[in-house]
Amino acid sequence: MKDFIRVMKALSDPNRVKVVKMLQQKPMCVCEIQFALGLAQPTISKHLKVLEDAGLVQSSKDGLWVNYSLSGGGVSPYAATLLGNLKHWLVDDPEIRRLSEALPAIRREVIVRKRSV
Repeated sequence: MKDFIRVMKALSDPNRVKVVKMLQQKPMCVCEIQFALGLAQPTISKHLKVLEDAGLVQSSKDGLWVNYSLSGGGVSPYAATLLGNLKHWLVDDPEIRRLSEALPAIRREVIVRKRSV
């Protein structure tokens, strides 16, 4: 029961659902997610930690970057089932659609360059 509740709580926040929907399209770093959602870096990191603890998201280090992607769902059957269903859910939601359309233009190299200027 604990695993089920953890997954359900992780997906009870709209911003965490948005993160999952964005990660369906491509792996992203914290700065890209932050740019897309307009939230503070610590807030994004907390959301990612909750999603990772629930088995929905995984991280991998790539040089200076930590990339986040959807997990394979191997940690939890609940996570696997919900990730599979979320692929088909909310596709008509205006906010999810807006994020999906904006994602190709969101690139960490550009974000970092703008911040260092």
